[in-house]
Amino acid sequence: MAWFALLLAGVFEVVWAYSMKLSDGFTKLTPSLVTLIFMLLSFGLLAYAMKTLPLGTAYTIWTGIGAIGSFLVGIFILGEPASAMRMLAAVLIISGLVLMKVSSA
Repeated sequence: MAWFALLLAGVFEVVWAYSMKLSDGFTKLTPSLVTLIFMLLSFGLLAYAMKTLPLGTAYTIWTGIGAIGSFLVGIFILGEPASAMRMLAAVLIISGLVLMKVSSA
């Protein structure tokens, strides 16, 4: 259950990051509220997952899901560039996440 909570926390991190972008510096009410709600949900699920998962593993996986998810939202929704160097960086992050998961008990 902790791994599912951690995965959901990472997805919620992507939601709040995207909403923060849409909030235009917290000047738009609805995206600002979505940002704050999903931040709380994400942190709450991360805290729940950390009850049983090691700190380093949980935080790294959570951050990585948020980073890769936000990267993909940027490319596919916001039209940000997908250069070879950025793609390599994403592959390296994913590799690190897989190694962190494999190394966890």
